[in-house]
Amino acid sequence: MWQKIIQFVREAKEELKKVNWPTKKQTTNYTIAVIVISIAVAIFLGILDYIFSGLIKMIVFK
Repeated sequence: MWQKIIQFVREAKEELKKVNWPTKKQTTNYTIAVIVISIAVAIFLGILDYIFSGLIKMIVFK
């Protein structure tokens, strides 16, 4: 059993050496892109929520 676990860890370590890791600049750019897109989507959904809640209030409390 231990042999299989040790073999798995060794093989996993070897495979990780083959991975093409992003550079620090790429990671920073991707992180900024994710943050900007998340904020944009949050603002868009907030605006839609504000519009639809106003419409619902106009319909219900008319």
